[in-house]
Amino acid sequence: MTQMTDYGHDLLFGTFVTPSAQGAGHVLDLAVTADRSGLDLVTFQDHPYQPTFLDTWTLLSYVAARTERVHLSGNVLSLPLRPPAVLARAAASLDRLSGGRVELGLGAGAFWDGIAAMGGRRLTPGQGVDALREAVTIIREIWDTETRGGVRLDGTYYQAAGAKRGPAPAHDIPVWIGAYKKRMLALTGEIGDGWLPTIEYLPDGVDSLPGINARIDEAAVSAGRSPGDVRRLMNFMNVRFSPAGRGLLDGPVDQWVEQLAGLALEHGVTAYLIGGDDVATTERFAAEVAPAVRDVVARERGEA
Repeated sequence: MTQMTDYGHDLLFGTFVTPSAQGAGHVLDLAVTADRSGLDLVTFQDHPYQPTFLDTWTLLSYVAARTERVHLSGNVLSLPLRPPAVLARAAASLDRLSGGRVELGLGAGAFWDGIAAMGGRRLTPGQGVDALREAVTIIREIWDTETRGGVRLDGTYYQAAGAKRGPAPAHDIPVWIGAYKKRMLALTGEIGDGWLPTIEYLPDGVDSLPGINARIDEAAVSAGRSPGDVRRLMNFMNVRFSPAGRGLLDGPVDQWVEQLAGLALEHGVTAYLIGGDDVATTERFAAEVAPAVRDVVARERGEA
């Protein structure tokens, strides 16, 4: 296996769950299954304008109380309908209540008709990037209780006029950014702790990764950071265990292991979040795939 881009992060395995209101019990079963089976992350789509979905933040809070060890995140939270200062306090509060198990996935916004219908501000893609930058600044400032004085930002899209700092989260919550276009990818490299896309939305799938990684890396270096400061995560919506290999994460366990290990060692993707909303698939992913991928990657890194 040829190593091209490995940022050396530990591997994370988790789920990307549809927060169906009609199937609320099944949603909870999926989260509890991930927790009991030893997965690292449970994440939920966030579309507040979607009436068939549970509210994601309410769901995160409920799941945090029903689980013990798994970490939780929106994937990704719709920033135009989640005021950043309030979101910062909510995330820090749930992080403290859950024993440090909250992560923060953020998106600049999509489905603008739905956002506007809910009273959100309609932004162009360029405006969304600038708004996200301001929001992340406010969020991190709210969490920073070591600095004296209130949070002040007179931004174009968000303002903070002396907001009190705190509470501090129980652990350093990473900000993972859902990004696809050039400016958002550059922003991810400049200020993000992680890049969180969905593989099916990348224009050329896995073949898109070298160019995207290069753009994130370049932006990170230009900002005085290391490319390794940005974890690379990935959602996989269409997954299936099947006897014959048909494609990415559609085949036998050995194929899954080879593909995910390759993503880590060749493209630096070290967090894998599977969709499908299936309990049996979740259990098998945890029991058979995750340990084997960890073994392969540890062996290859050791040889390197």
